[in-house]
Amino acid sequence: MIPTISNLQRRDLNHVWHPCSQMKDYEDFPPIVIKSGKGIYLYDENGKQYLDAVSSWWVNLFGHANERISTALANQAFQLEHVIFANFTHEPAVFLAEKLAKITPDDLTKVFFADNGSSAIEVALKMSFQYHMQKNKPNKKRFLALTDAYHGETLGALSVGGVDLYNEVYQPLLLDTIRAQGPDCFRCPFNESPDSCSTPCISSVEEKLKVHHAELTAIIIEPLIQAAAGMKMYPPTYLKKLKELCLQYDVHLIADEVAVGFGRTGTMFACEQAGISPDFMCLSKGLTGGYLPLSAVLTTEDVYNAFYDDYESMKAFLHSHSYTGNPLACRVALEVLQIFEDDNYLDEIQVKSAYMNELASKVFNHQPYIGEYRQTGMVGAIELVKDKVTKEPFPSEERIGYKIYQIALEKGLLLRPLGNVLYFMPPYVITKEEIKRMISITNEAIQQYFENTKVLTYE
Repeated sequence: MIPTISNLQRRDLNHVWHPCSQMKDYEDFPPIVIKSGKGIYLYDENGKQYLDAVSSWWVNLFGHANERISTALANQAFQLEHVIFANFTHEPAVFLAEKLAKITPDDLTKVFFADNGSSAIEVALKMSFQYHMQKNKPNKKRFLALTDAYHGETLGALSVGGVDLYNEVYQPLLLDTIRAQGPDCFRCPFNESPDSCSTPCISSVEEKLKVHHAELTAIIIEPLIQAAAGMKMYPPTYLKKLKELCLQYDVHLIADEVAVGFGRTGTMFACEQAGISPDFMCLSKGLTGGYLPLSAVLTTEDVYNAFYDDYESMKAFLHSHSYTGNPLACRVALEVLQIFEDDNYLDEIQVKSAYMNELASKVFNHQPYIGEYRQTGMVGAIELVKDKVTKEPFPSEERIGYKIYQIALEKGLLLRPLGNVLYFMPPYVITKEEIKRMISITNEAIQQYFENTKVLTYE
């Protein structure tokens, strides 16, 4: 039965093609029209409230309609909205570049601005390739990526991705990427525990490097969490060993911190937990607190100097976006970083993530259709399984996660499942009471789906 839809929903479906969606689903489940947001909540056209447990695709850090960020944006809009960034600059971009160079790992001193996460990946891939060409290493033309990796939707980014759902159909168009088996702590083939793991799984990368290092320009990785793969988490030791291998085999390390940067893993950047400095760090999403598109690629003096020469050498990095270094986005990003400092949010994240982990583990880990609750920083994931002992997954065509997502929405909670994985990535302004509510509604939705009327309560 086709549901009754509002005027705005009808007009939307007449013209709008939504991302990451089978539009036929919208016939039975039309898009929810959001009219406003405040804090961790979104409000639809009928006034219904939704707790935004996924930070609106992982971008929102300090709540919707944040007064400080909105004020900074408004003030900048009355001063300078945009200017060409070739041969021109402005205070917000200069100050932001200085700030990013200061708070990222020590070797990252140069900042190249782009529009979004996928664009940042494209920049890093191209920079690494051109660097080696200009260093007289013309054989270094390929990239090494991990299975289940996700780095964006543009063709270069898809080429180094490894989630078939997103890139399989485009294989004829993609770069010839070398694959190494990525870490899988939930279904570890070595029967290791993440708490005491010596990361023997790094051997797959090492074997590929031994064979292919002469033709490899860079390895790309999502530090600590392979997000779109289902929030697959692994220990910092893996990153530390990976950096050592990159140095040994003369291969760049590209750290895709688009999803995990800016406090998501408990530290400002995930690479910090391994004590490493990559050759390239790609940043976006939380950089502007969920307000405007902006990304940045940070790299080293060594990389920068390979492009620095007289014009006639044709060594310049000729890559541009119309909105590179947009003043509005840069000013918002500066305010986001200032909020981190002023309100000690990294300390807040430690307290809230510990509370979320303790409560969620207590609620979810004993349930028969939940194989594991895992968490890194303020990212928590519930893996639904058909068999808890064998860890057999539910068939993807059953769309278990999607159906639980629909139930949760009815109850006023926005989850965005990744196949059979439900996850939490809420704004940092969430309170303990709201964390409790988020977990409680999720539990109710799971139990309702599996036709279990018993709902846990918390003291």
